[in-house]
Amino acid sequence: MSAETAAEALRAFGLTYPEVSLKSPWPGHADLAVRDKTFAYLSKAGEPFSLSVKLPFSGPEALEQAFTAPTGYGLGKSGWVTASWPDDVIDPLALFRAWIDESYRAQAPKRLIPLAPAFDG
Repeated sequence: MSAETAAEALRAFGLTYPEVSLKSPWPGHADLAVRDKTFAYLSKAGEPFSLSVKLPFSGPEALEQAFTAPTGYGLGKSGWVTASWPDDVIDPLALFRAWIDESYRAQAPKRLIPLAPAFDG
């Protein structure tokens, strides 16, 4: 799967969660938001793959990966991690879906979390 196709697949995955919509705060963005609160920034078609998510639990471990860095604009200080496309990971989509799930649960209102699909990896 190409990085461009992967971003679209991850966006579609995120849209399966309760009350999620696409949010375009800037031109060329189609980020995932729950009740207008962004939980995943994803690259658009034609741009290099990029995923930024809030990882309050797995963030330190995620930042040990060569393809990640703290998210810019001061978000890294709040547990946000940005990943590029890893050429050396066999199935990065499984990892990225887990991160999107964690980020959704970190950003969603508490009453929506029990309504979210069970994440089985």
